[in-house]
Amino acid sequence: MAFTYYIKTYGCQMNAHESEKLSGILTSKGFEEASDKQQADIIVLNTCCIRESAETHVLGNLGIIKKYKEHNPNLKVAICGCMTQQRGVADRLKKRCPFIDLIFGTHNLHKFSEYVDRVFGGEKFTDIWEAEGSIEEGLPMKRTGTTSALVNIMYGCDNFCSYCIVPYVRGRERSRKPGNIIHDVENLVGQGYKEITLLGQNVNSYFCDGIDFATLLDKLSDIKGDYWIKFLTSHPKDLSEKVIEVIANKERLAHFIHLPIQSGSNRILELMNRKYTAEQYLQKIDMIKRYLPDAGLSCDIMVGFPTETEDDFLLTLDIVEKVRYTNLFSFIYSRRSGTPADKMEQVDEKTKKERIDRLIKKQFTIAQELANSNIGKIYKVLCDDICENKFIGKTQTDKKITFESDKARLGSFVNVKVTQATNSKLYGTEV
Repeated sequence: MAFTYYIKTYGCQMNAHESEKLSGILTSKGFEEASDKQQADIIVLNTCCIRESAETHVLGNLGIIKKYKEHNPNLKVAICGCMTQQRGVADRLKKRCPFIDLIFGTHNLHKFSEYVDRVFGGEKFTDIWEAEGSIEEGLPMKRTGTTSALVNIMYGCDNFCSYCIVPYVRGRERSRKPGNIIHDVENLVGQGYKEITLLGQNVNSYFCDGIDFATLLDKLSDIKGDYWIKFLTSHPKDLSEKVIEVIANKERLAHFIHLPIQSGSNRILELMNRKYTAEQYLQKIDMIKRYLPDAGLSCDIMVGFPTETEDDFLLTLDIVEKVRYTNLFSFIYSRRSGTPADKMEQVDEKTKKERIDRLIKKQFTIAQELANSNIGKIYKVLCDDICENKFIGKTQTDKKITFESDKARLGSFVNVKVTQATNSKLYGTEV
């Protein structure tokens, strides 16, 4: 009887993609995925540390897993990812949760197969690598999606925003060889995947063997097939006109840009070490809209960064009104030990919550207005889900539409006419 595994993933798409690798490694060793973590022979927590709440969820889950292990002493428990890569965290976890069998970080995922053998051989150990090594290619992978797939093009970050822990846990920027990326995308298109998302902490910084990000996009869009390519995430200071021009000229590149501003206040942006001004950001937005008038725009905004005043926050609201984002990912600033922002004067929690409520209401109104403007329009939609006998899909600009159809199927592209917009959600019918 085969051993079984259960993987719990926290955080971003990068973590989700790495969990596909962890799953692939276990599957290649003959493990089967358990339907429930209580039935698993090994539980793996792939962690995040971008905000304090992510770590709190991990610790809460470990408390539950401790009870599982009390009932099943043979259960193996592994924890990895960004949280464990932080300095001193592995030691604290060992003291707080001595039942954990394996702790490893972000730089040595490729060693997981060897680690599993050692753990099931009776060892209990920690292996955190201080520095990133070369990029390991060819790891087994078990993909979770059937229509959409993730492809890493680079790892690490060199920006050192004052609030962010990522450069300390992901290391310096390293780009994959373009040939390996092209090979991955060709295989995915050949397997029938219709939406491929390129991943990197800052995809605009991609550079390898003389190939920059715009050139990589150009090469990938020449692969034959019916699909589109998206990417996450862009840093405003590095988004070039060359990239936007390539997107405008290649039909397989989605007209969707995620461009985080974080704050509309130049004073706050300087404290964040973002290396651009609000005016420069808006110039990038104008450039995108000039080349891609239909572009779907999304953004990250942080509320309550240290020393943020009411005037600073009003500048952020002004940016949201000017840009009119399709989607907005807003969150409250969370202190991260070891970052410069942690030592700055903090904003009280009540003020943070009041401001984010105002931001959410502002974006909801804009999203409603944008949704209403889509009524009557026809879009090419990738059908990727079904709920209550209705199909759910998304457009090339990342608009989500629930629609009725007699002949659509998962993984197919269909033309959908928007007939209704309710609370910023779009509904339609295949035409």
